[in-house]
Amino acid sequence: MVLMIDQFIVGTFFVISLIGLLLLLILRPNKMRKLPKNNRKYYKIDNDVVMASPNNRHSSPESVAGPDVIIVGAGVAGAALAHTLGTDGRRVHVIERDMTQPDRIVGELLQPGGYLKLIELGLEDCVEGIDAQPVVGYALFKNGKITKSPYPLGKFQANVAGRSFHNGRFIQRMREKAASLPNVRMEEGTVTALFEENGIVKGVHYKTKDGQEHKSCAPLTIVCDGGFSNLRRSLCNPKVEIPSCFVGMVLENCQLPVPNHGHVVLADPSPILFYPISSTEVRCLVDVPGQKLPSVANGEMTKYLKTKVAPQVPIEFRDAFISTVGKGNIRTMTNKSMPAVPKPTPGALLLGDAFNMRHPLTGGGMTVALSDIVVLRNLIKPLHDFHDAASLNKYLESFYILRKPVASTINTLANSVYQVFSASSDEAREIMRQASVDYLGLGGIYTSGAMALLSGLNPRPSSLIFHFLAMAVFGVGRLLLPFPSPKRLWIGAKLIWGASEILFPIIKAEGVRQMFFPATVPALYRAPPVY
Repeated sequence: MVLMIDQFIVGTFFVISLIGLLLLLILRPNKMRKLPKNNRKYYKIDNDVVMASPNNRHSSPESVAGPDVIIVGAGVAGAALAHTLGTDGRRVHVIERDMTQPDRIVGELLQPGGYLKLIELGLEDCVEGIDAQPVVGYALFKNGKITKSPYPLGKFQANVAGRSFHNGRFIQRMREKAASLPNVRMEEGTVTALFEENGIVKGVHYKTKDGQEHKSCAPLTIVCDGGFSNLRRSLCNPKVEIPSCFVGMVLENCQLPVPNHGHVVLADPSPILFYPISSTEVRCLVDVPGQKLPSVANGEMTKYLKTKVAPQVPIEFRDAFISTVGKGNIRTMTNKSMPAVPKPTPGALLLGDAFNMRHPLTGGGMTVALSDIVVLRNLIKPLHDFHDAASLNKYLESFYILRKPVASTINTLANSVYQVFSASSDEAREIMRQASVDYLGLGGIYTSGAMALLSGLNPRPSSLIFHFLAMAVFGVGRLLLPFPSPKRLWIGAKLIWGASEILFPIIKAEGVRQMFFPATVPALYRAPPVY
C-alpha cells in the first residue's frame, strides 16, 4: 500500500514537473526578438544632428544578440536601407562619418520613378515638410526656343511626380525615420576597414569622433559610403571615369519660365541645369567638360561664368544668374561614372554610389539606389538569418542580375544624353543634338516614351534602344528632305555612326547579356539558403 502511494506521488510529481517545464518554455519572453523597453535605443533630431537619447547612449538591441546587418554610410542609400531592413525586423547598426545635415549640390532631384520606389519603401513622407517642389517635366532651351516635355503621369495618382529639394533635408528626414526604429542603431564614426576571417567579411573597424577604435561584427555588411568610397576596391572592380565637373550656385527669388519643370539649357560646351530646390531657391549647375576647372580663388571662375556662360543663359533669368555669380558663393564637384562590376564577397555587399555611378545630368542616381533597395529587400525578406555566408553570397549573386535592366537603362540613358546634349564641332553631332530636342517636342508616343525613360517610370532596355535609334533616324530623315544629296547622305551616315558610337560602348560596359537577356544568366535562379 505504501509502495503504491509512493509510486503515485512520484508519478504525479513527474507529470506536474513536465507540464510546468512545457509552460515555462512556451510562456518565456523571446529575448532574441522582443526586448524590454529599457534596452531599446531611441534617437532624435537635435540641431540637424542624429543623436542618441542620453539615457540610452550605450544600450541597443545588439547588446543582446549583435546586429544582423552593418550599414556603412547613412546617405540616401544607407538611410533608406536602414529603415527598410529595420521595418522588416532586422537588427541594424549604421555607421556614418558625419551625422550633421549634408550640404551637397547634387542629389536634389528625385524622378517620378524614384518617388514610386520611395512609396514602395514607406518613405514617401520624407519629402514632406522640407519645402520640396513637385516636378512634372523638363523645359529645353536651344537657340532661343523652348521645348516642353512633360512626364507621362496621366495613369498615376495626383501625388506622383518628381520632387526637388535640399539634399541634406531629405537625408535627415530619412535618418530620423530610420533612427526612430528600436532595432536600428545609428552611430557617428569613420569606418577604416572591413575585417575578414577565412575570406569572409565579418564586420568593420571604425573610429569614433573622440578617436577611439572599435570593431562591429555582423553576418552581413552593406557598404553605402558614396562616390568617394574607400572600401569599394575589395568588393568590386571600379572603373571610375570623370567626364566633367559641375559648378553649383543657388539663385534666390528667381522665377523660372516654366513652373515645376527642370530647365536644361543646351549651351556651349555642355548643358546648364536650373531647377527649384525650395519655394524661394533655384539650383543652377553649370557643366564644365573635363577635370580642369577655372580657379574660384583667383577670380577665373567668376570671369568664366560672366563672359562665357551668362550670355547663353535665357534672358528670363540671366540677371538672377549674373547677380548670384557676383555674390561669389560658388561650389564645384566632379561628375563620376562607374559601371557596376561586382566582386562577390561572402559577408559583404555594395550599394548606392559606392557601387554604381552615372552622369548626374538626368537625376537618375537616387532612382537606381532606391530600386536596388527594393530588389535587395525582396530577396532577403524570406531569410531567417544571414549566418551561412557562403550560401548567402551565392544567393545574392541574383541581386546583381535582377537590378540590371532598370539600373543599366538609367545609367545608359544618363551617359548617352550627356554626350548628345554637349556641343561638338562635328556637323553630324550638332544635327543629332538638335534632333534630340525636336524629338522630345514631337508629342505622342515619342515624347511620352522618351520621358518615361528619363523619369524612371518605364526604364526598359528595349525602349531605350528604340527611342535612341528613332531619334537618330528622325534626324537623318529631316536631313535628307527634300532631296538626299551626296553630302547629306554622308552626314546622315555619320549621324547614325555617331549615335552608335555613343550608345553601344556604354551598353557594353553595363553588360549586354545581363541588361537585355537576364533570363539566360544562371545566377538569376539562385534559390534562398535553407537553414
